[in-house]
Amino acid sequence: MMLVNPRGHVFTGRRIDTPGEAWQMPQGGIDAGETPAQAALRELHEEIGVAPDLAQIIAEYPGWLNYDLPGNLLGRIWKGRYRGQSQRWFLLRFLGDDSQINIATAHPEFCEWRWMAPEDLLTRIVPFKYDIYAAVLEAFRPELARLGQGTAPT
Repeated sequence: MMLVNPRGHVFTGRRIDTPGEAWQMPQGGIDAGETPAQAALRELHEEIGVAPDLAQIIAEYPGWLNYDLPGNLLGRIWKGRYRGQSQRWFLLRFLGDDSQINIATAHPEFCEWRWMAPEDLLTRIVPFKYDIYAAVLEAFRPELARLGQGTAPT
């Protein structure tokens, strides 16, 4: 999920389970019976404590995006069961304030978080997700510009 604040900056979290500067946007799985949009709102709550009524879906990427894990991570994460992911991406407007973000969840994924300018995102993320993040940024660029100017749709 690409969660954007009123200034047009993107929520990013530094992974708790990865050494160094491994920043990413929230993501998660789709449970049986859930739509991708329902899963996005649930995962925002589970990963960063943002209640579903504090995020408004603005746009959806028009297809699925896939990535493979780099060789050094195969077998080390996800209990060795997966070699990559297929993802459905949403752009969401954050309707709350920073005090309503809580990364100290029941199963924390992030040790730190920050709002990042969209143009800085690609220089701070884990390299194997670069192509996906670049595609998402390009697809959402018009909406990101409007959000940053305070003219997003209601």
